[in-house]
Amino acid sequence: MKESSKKEDRPLYSSRIIDTYIRLVRRKYSYVNIRELLDSAKMEPYEVADQGHWFTQEQINLFYEKLLEVTDNEQIAREAGRYAASAEAIGVMRQYLLGMVGPAKIYEMIGKASANFTKSSLFESKKIASHKVEICVKPREGVSEKPFQCENRIGFFEAASMIFDTKLPRIEHPECLFKGGNLCRYIISWEETYSSLWKRIRNHAALFLFLTCLVVVFVDPSITLKVVLPVSAVVVLVLTLIGEYIGKEELKASLYNLSDSSDKLLEQIEINYNNAVMTNEIGQAISKHTTMEDVLAKVVQVSEKRLNYDRGLILLVNPEKTRLLFRAGFGYSEDRFGLLKRTAFHLDRPESRGVFIVSFKEQKPFLINDIREIEHYFSQRSLEFAKKMGTQSFICCPIICDGESIGVFAVDCVKSKRPLVASDLSLLLGIASVIGINIRNADLLEAKAKQFRSMIQVLAASIDARDPMTAGHSEKVTEYASGICDQLGGLSKDYCEMIQVAALLHDYGKIAIPDSILKKEGKLTDEEYEVVKSHADKTREILEQVYFEGMFSQVPEVAGAHHEKIDGSGYPRGLKGDEIPLGARIIAVADFFEAITAKRHYRDPMPLDVALKMLREERGIHFDKKAVDAFLTYYAKSHQNLPRKVINGAFLGES
Repeated sequence: MKESSKKEDRPLYSSRIIDTYIRLVRRKYSYVNIRELLDSAKMEPYEVADQGHWFTQEQINLFYEKLLEVTDNEQIAREAGRYAASAEAIGVMRQYLLGMVGPAKIYEMIGKASANFTKSSLFESKKIASHKVEICVKPREGVSEKPFQCENRIGFFEAASMIFDTKLPRIEHPECLFKGGNLCRYIISWEETYSSLWKRIRNHAALFLFLTCLVVVFVDPSITLKVVLPVSAVVVLVLTLIGEYIGKEELKASLYNLSDSSDKLLEQIEINYNNAVMTNEIGQAISKHTTMEDVLAKVVQVSEKRLNYDRGLILLVNPEKTRLLFRAGFGYSEDRFGLLKRTAFHLDRPESRGVFIVSFKEQKPFLINDIREIEHYFSQRSLEFAKKMGTQSFICCPIICDGESIGVFAVDCVKSKRPLVASDLSLLLGIASVIGINIRNADLLEAKAKQFRSMIQVLAASIDARDPMTAGHSEKVTEYASGICDQLGGLSKDYCEMIQVAALLHDYGKIAIPDSILKKEGKLTDEEYEVVKSHADKTREILEQVYFEGMFSQVPEVAGAHHEKIDGSGYPRGLKGDEIPLGARIIAVADFFEAITAKRHYRDPMPLDVALKMLREERGIHFDKKAVDAFLTYYAKSHQNLPRKVINGAFLGES
């Protein structure tokens, strides 16, 4: 029983079949409520609109049963089969079949074409005569078709030859699956075209005249040459010209149909191609951004510029997964932007049946061209919200990543009133998946960055824990180094972040210095000072064991060189000028100023004016000129309450 149920759940029939039925219903049975018809079969309008969607046997059965009930037309399946290829319907079946040119070729290739519309049966066809074919249809294992599907096939076979303006074909059905047969066998024959008939008349006439000439030549050769032969030639020529003319007219009709079909296929191919290109462009545009806000801003910017929609919005789930919140959008008026920002869509309320909530929870896209179609399906609050927003038609797609819903992407056309179609839904689904991937990547990168920063903070705090006297030194140096970077300008964000990390860890090597030296009261001996100096090398050695990526791979070198001096008198390697990494030159200035203005075991902090003077005097000798000037500018801006004399003295080199 379970196995049978699983087979019934298999998607077997293209939505294009149901689309043909609905087109016919709208044309001939306008009183039928399409929404009720689809609901009875557990179908959604957006599923029918999506040419890539497939329905199950159970859904097809339910649809037909309801359709038969509301139309009271037992021939509705056959009628729909005929309608599929009508010029009015411009059916997708017609597009496929026209590419085969001619009834005989269509019926020969019918099995191949059928695979585009149904996975329920195997079609085999063979040519019996120039205008007669046999088609055998056998359901696949586990599929239980219904009699109406046989009728639908007959209607389709009838329509296939009528595409080419021939008369209704004769269809014999000697064996039927639903009348005890092992399969459904159809023998289809159709009238020959006028051009074929004229060719046959010409050939028979030519043969008759040829035989006449042979007989007459024995009676009177001169009459044969003067009368019979010329007349015969003229008759054959006239019949040939008439046949050629009729053939050309028939060919024109076929070529017109073929051209019409090809244009539509090419148009669909172009739409698919443009959608793929656009999805790729949007993906490339937003993939360059690594933060959530940047990704969302770029999505909105590109969507507004490249997509043919008047408005769009992105809702994302909150961390608690209880609400959908507005995060970005385009095309809305100021008051409607305000409404969106004030509205929360509740995920934790069972009564919440808004379209965004359903799309998010059930991971279903919606294509609605008339909001009245869903009035009975969604909550009153949701419909009232849609009316406040002025929405009439819209597409709503869930944003999914790794199988989990993280938000909703929706668009509509309130100004252009452009009808939304299946290709719009396909495009939005593609873009929504790209958005999902990039949002998840941004989340992961932000989480990784937080983890990285917290690790750096812990490492820096472990140094402070060694000696309460110097607690906060690394944070202060980092603050000063950031200020210098800001004033220098021209440095990339990544490089500035690398300097901040190096500044936080510049003294990490002191973890290897004994407390007896590190916390010693009073002046250090020469030997003790050499031990302290070794912390720079220790910092580099320890940090080189940490896996730093990208720009941060420079952290060990920059942190380990913060005691190098411009004139080469620094340590540990005695680097000069530009041999010292820029980041290390910046940290050197920040470290020096923080150290001399803070209390230490062996001295009190220096007065601010003295410290600024010392820094100024070391400019170009021990410290980088530009780094010193940038620090002085930063310090003056961030300490505007300092006496003017102190600030001016620092810049002028005066006491």
